[in-house]
Amino acid sequence: MLECRSCGATCESGADEPWRCPECGHALDFAERPLPDGEKPDVDPLAGLWAFDAFLPVGREVTLGEGWTPVAESAAWDAQFKLDYVFPSGSYKDRGAALTLSRAAELGVERVVEDSSGNAGAAIAQYAARAGVDADIYVPADAKQSKLDAIEAAGATPVRVEGSRQDVTDACVREAVGGEAWYASHAWNPAFYAGTETFAYELAAQRDWDVPNAVVLPLGHGTLFLGAYRGFEKLRDAGWTDEVPRLLGVQAEGVAPVVEELHGPAAAARNDVADGIQIREPARFDQLLGAIENSGGDAIACGEAATERALAALHERGFYVEPTSAVAVAGLETYRENGTLDGSEDVVVALTGSGLKAD
Repeated sequence: MLECRSCGATCESGADEPWRCPECGHALDFAERPLPDGEKPDVDPLAGLWAFDAFLPVGREVTLGEGWTPVAESAAWDAQFKLDYVFPSGSYKDRGAALTLSRAAELGVERVVEDSSGNAGAAIAQYAARAGVDADIYVPADAKQSKLDAIEAAGATPVRVEGSRQDVTDACVREAVGGEAWYASHAWNPAFYAGTETFAYELAAQRDWDVPNAVVLPLGHGTLFLGAYRGFEKLRDAGWTDEVPRLLGVQAEGVAPVVEELHGPAAAARNDVADGIQIREPARFDQLLGAIENSGGDAIACGEAATERALAALHERGFYVEPTSAVAVAGLETYRENGTLDGSEDVVVALTGSGLKAD
């Protein structure tokens, strides 16, 4: 069963289910909110994401052994980095793709479509291949060849769409509306967010169930941001941890709708280096704002120069990430400069995409 947390409508699950509320158009979520009963057990890293199956609404149907990405200390930034670029497809999007394609397999889906500027498309294509499901990935006409190569290598079909990022989404939605394919959207599909919740579960387990004071993450559609918030919230509600850390988002200058909502009009300059988070209309905008408010968090926008400096510094220290990952580290520096974070706080930064996919 799916539910709309905006108007309260419910929808039956199935291969022909809607991806947004038929009553109000809001994104849908699972009506079930699984929580474990009892004390936290010893978790088995060899089980991957499904080490936390008591929290997950989807069974283990499709997996490439993903999960348990390293947590590395970084003296240069006085923070811990969670290396979520160390995944089979090279980005954290595998968390969501594993759960999304597992759900597609549960429902008997034979073909999926997704729209993506790169990482999500590559992840969905790879896990669709693992599931034996056909996939068409709608991409901007100027998508990076390295990401198109990953989509095609997995046997999926990239569908180039001229125009804006929204035009890409609209073309994909038209295909899904026709009933010929299941919309495996990283922005809309609730299974994807169930997958990104595992970021919080893993991090807490790796830190012996002690959560940091704050977590800094890139923020576009907010798939990792919102998933992490929901995961930390569930851990607290289950009694496995004591609190939810502050969630601090970092957007790209020029395309920063959350920042503008919180703080007013942003700088006119654009940060095209961090192209992976240039999302003007996040699918779950209200839920992102709620996660920021409820966690005592914030969102800021960073520019190209700061992102490039952070990227170079990361590479020099062995963290070979793509620019959209570097924006989170640039944001960490800004949060410290503006006093949001002080020197005594325990901070984790998510590094989300591999530099091997940036060319």
